[in-house]
Amino acid sequence: MPDLFDHAMNERMKSDAPLAARMRPRTLDEYIGQEHIVGAGKLLRRAIEADRLFSSIILCGPPGTGKTTLAQVIANQTKSHFETLSAILAGKADLREVIERAQEYNRLYKRKTILFIDEIHRWNKAQQDALLPFVENGTVTLIGATTENPFFEVIKALVSRSRIFQLRNLNQTEIGELLERAINDPERGYGKRKIDLTAEARAHLVDMATGDARNALNALELAVESTPPDESGVIHVTLDVAQESIQRRAVLYDKDGDAHYDTISAFIKSIRGSDPDAALYWLAKMIYAGEDPRFIVRRLIILAGEDIGLADPQGLVVASSAAQAFDFIGLPEGIYPIIEATLYLATAPKSNSAGAYFKAMQRIEQEGAGSVPKHLQDGNRDREATGQGKGYVYPHEQEGHFTPQQYLPKRLLGTYFYTPSREGYESQVTARLEMWRDAQKKALGIENETFLPDLPQDQIDNLKRNIR
Repeated sequence: MPDLFDHAMNERMKSDAPLAARMRPRTLDEYIGQEHIVGAGKLLRRAIEADRLFSSIILCGPPGTGKTTLAQVIANQTKSHFETLSAILAGKADLREVIERAQEYNRLYKRKTILFIDEIHRWNKAQQDALLPFVENGTVTLIGATTENPFFEVIKALVSRSRIFQLRNLNQTEIGELLERAINDPERGYGKRKIDLTAEARAHLVDMATGDARNALNALELAVESTPPDESGVIHVTLDVAQESIQRRAVLYDKDGDAHYDTISAFIKSIRGSDPDAALYWLAKMIYAGEDPRFIVRRLIILAGEDIGLADPQGLVVASSAAQAFDFIGLPEGIYPIIEATLYLATAPKSNSAGAYFKAMQRIEQEGAGSVPKHLQDGNRDREATGQGKGYVYPHEQEGHFTPQQYLPKRLLGTYFYTPSREGYESQVTARLEMWRDAQKKALGIENETFLPDLPQDQIDNLKRNIR
């Protein structure tokens, strides 16, 4: 009788479980995403299908990417005894009980045990150390799941005895497939009910889930369960319902359309125009709409070189550091270095003098590249026979570490591509450069000077296409 009651309770719990739990894939064929580790022919997939888990593994990645699900799929497809521990709730005493059962299963049934530890980074070093001997001697094969970097949060001895698999956020196509499956599945989803999920609502749920399958399914469940059916029994999930269900307002922002390009354009132009308030507004819009922060910091790095330049050389340092910091932290806290870089660049002195490069590029396109003056050529190969490198004066041996000698091809002497601004640090460059150029003109007998004007943007764009 107790077994019958237990069975009935388990079945009732399954039917009452949240949609995300009910829709959890049971086999590899049902598993969506992570093709880079469980796609056809991949090592981990072959090991699971052959029931030959070759070593302990650690699954790391953001929430909702399928770490626990993949562990349960392994449990369903393996003949091994399967044990589960939550590092949040379990301690050494729980681990000892699992180890005793694993030893008994091995002794009585010759079956190995796979131990899944969810949130393994929550265990301290002593707890992880207690697990190590049993992983090492094969009493258990470990599957650890963590949202953190295992190289920082898991002891080195366990990491060295495990294969690390990085799970990624699901893409929008995969999230959409999960929603469709949940709506149409008659056993575990809403296949027995009439659900009208509008295209706008579906797109909003997919976008706002930000690659988290659990987020998407939880929002769908709330939308369906909180919306009464109409007279014909149809539950209409509209954009308004979807917004309420995921607690996010929809923002017009197609990542491949005009809104995407218009918003990033407004963001860059606001920084270039030294308006930090506008820059923050457009940054907030992009992040709210689900823009990839890495795309934003890439544009900040470009802007630091193009629009800040030598007026403040630290601009490029700050932007590059923001990119590195974001990769290390991720959202949500990773937004802070992006904000800092945005404010720094918006309030920095501006100079677009780096565009001088394209003047040089244009000259080469028009006239071809000039030959390198003999004294600038590499003298290490055949200096005595050919005279390569002869006559070169080493600047560091001269007063002020400068000597006025020829560096451009002879036909270009007196041509100046670079015109420094008088902003910020570059104002100091202006003074030094004028002194050096005057000394060079006198030493080389340069009579005619040519300061090339800035190129129109369309010409710069054409020249950029030649950069490989």
